[in-house]
Amino acid sequence: MCAEMRNLMDIEITDLSESQVEDLENALDAYDKNYITYKIDGSISIGILHEGTVVAGLDACMTAFKILYVSTVYVDEKYRRKGYGKALIEEMEKRAKALGANTIRLDTFSWQGKEFYRAMHYEQVGYYKNDTDNYEEYFFMKRL
Repeated sequence: MCAEMRNLMDIEITDLSESQVEDLENALDAYDKNYITYKIDGSISIGILHEGTVVAGLDACMTAFKILYVSTVYVDEKYRRKGYGKALIEEMEKRAKALGANTIRLDTFSWQGKEFYRAMHYEQVGYYKNDTDNYEEYFFMKRL
C-alpha cells in the first residue's frame, strides 16, 4: 500500500460545530476571491397576496459569476394556471437584470414545474433519475 493511502486511513472524520462551519465558509469565500473579483450581493423575495395571505411566491439570491439562483417558486393549487407563476417569473427576471445577473438557474422535480419552466424559455441543462426513491430532478438556466 502506498504511503498516501496509509495516511488517508489515519484520518478521523468528526462532526463540526456551527462556528467551525462558519470558519469553513469564510475560508472558501476568501479562496473564491481569487477568482470572483466583484461583489456578489442581492436577493429577490416576491409574492402575491390574496386577502392578506401569500398565494404565490418566489425566493432567489445572487451567487458567483452573476448567477441568480432561484430556490423557491410556489403557487397555491387554487391559483395555478391563472398567470400567477408567469407574473412572478417575469418580475423576477426584471429584478435580476437590475441586480446585474446575467444568468438564472433553478432546479425542479418531475411533479413540480418542469413544463412551466420550458414554457418560460428556460433551457434544461441537466437531469437525473433516482429509481430507488422514485423521483427525477431537472436543472434549468436562462441567460439574460
